[in-house]
Amino acid sequence: MPKQRTLPADRVDPRVLRTRALLREAALAIAAERDVESMTIADIAERATVNRATVYQHYRDRDALLLDAMEEEVGRLARAAARCPLTHPAQRTPDELVDLFRHVGTNATLYRRMLGPGGSARFVNRLRELLAEEVSAQLAGESGGSDGREPAPFPELRAHYLAGAFVGVFTQWVSMSGGPTADQAAREVWRLLRGASPDREDTDLP
Repeated sequence: MPKQRTLPADRVDPRVLRTRALLREAALAIAAERDVESMTIADIAERATVNRATVYQHYRDRDALLLDAMEEEVGRLARAAARCPLTHPAQRTPDELVDLFRHVGTNATLYRRMLGPGGSARFVNRLRELLAEEVSAQLAGESGGSDGREPAPFPELRAHYLAGAFVGVFTQWVSMSGGPTADQAAREVWRLLRGASPDREDTDLP
């Protein structure tokens, strides 16, 4: 009897990839329309034109599917945060921080759904985890510098403090009606990171 061929571990059947892509697109489309908590596996299956059993062949539940669907978006956000010099306060709001807020603002509807009361706790945790990883990497670079400064104590707490602050700010900002622009929100957050008073005259800040 001929030996059955098996695909290498790093290869996935193209049909599987196509199905998962359909499911991710369907989940994100629905998430942009209504609260995540009201979304069901049946809704996703119908939007993706597959049956429910097919969804469960690829994902154990709705939140696992949503997390996978948002992974690329979260990765882009984390990379944007990595470019922002959070650990080296400057006199001027970094352009990278403004870009970070502009990125969230461009996808405000999706973030409002995912971070809001009817959103996904797994997504919030994943976002905070990735942001903390990027801040931790910056702190490690800061402590390994040659400028003679002492490394910050308890870097893990500092990283998660900043990550949690950003998640909280993003959650509030995308839910505000008539709120600040991305540039204004970035400037205010930079003031807070620098410990500046809101009523202080900072002519060096844009």
